[in-house]
Amino acid sequence: MTTLITGASSGLGAEMARQFATLGHDLALCARRTDRLEELRAEILAAHPGRRIELAALDVTDDAAVFTVFDDLAERLGGIDRVIVNAGSGSGAALGTGKQHANRRTAMTNFVGALSQTEAALELFRAQGHGHLVMISSVSALRGMRKAMTTYAATKAGVAALAEGVRSENIRGVDVSVIYPGYIRSEMNDHVEQKTKLMVDTETGVKAMVSAIEKRAHKAYVPTWPWLPVSMALKVLPLSVVRRMV
Repeated sequence: MTTLITGASSGLGAEMARQFATLGHDLALCARRTDRLEELRAEILAAHPGRRIELAALDVTDDAAVFTVFDDLAERLGGIDRVIVNAGSGSGAALGTGKQHANRRTAMTNFVGALSQTEAALELFRAQGHGHLVMISSVSALRGMRKAMTTYAATKAGVAALAEGVRSENIRGVDVSVIYPGYIRSEMNDHVEQKTKLMVDTETGVKAMVSAIEKRAHKAYVPTWPWLPVSMALKVLPLSVVRRMV
């Protein structure tokens, strides 16, 4: 199995790379920070000398670069079996407060960038006749969120809709999974005080993500406890209650 992961230089992406390497996967790792990728490759190869790991610098908001990098990595590795659309931004602010630049950056990275990655991945998969597309969404995608979370949640809802649309197309040989992580500690949220008992450490949270991905689940709320029941509640509770929960 050859797995391509975007946003692999830190956080959930880096930990997925470690765990997939443990499972025997060869890896194609992309991120803007190639120095971090080099460090990650050295760490993984020290633990798993037999793995093949190819790296590429990639800003997912550069549409042309996404296609070029995916094609190049596929050529170097003799094909890509799985693409994990993971690169994302968590910056944002309440709308109308003069921070439009932060919200736009999040929208361009999380949704427009995801769209480009999906297009590039599906071109590869259609040509190969097989592939597994994995879209990393968020439990926050299930409802509209307030203040700094508004744009982020909207982009993650868009990512989930993209995944469902592709799955509905029923492309021969292509599996599609959308993963909804709950509160998992990562570099993106390191600045947030850990006030909630629902937050899990990166390794534990990613282990649940990897398990769902390996099962090729159509959708998964991870970790299952408590996020499966929480997700069911979020879908039906009044907005006045939701705003106090997340």
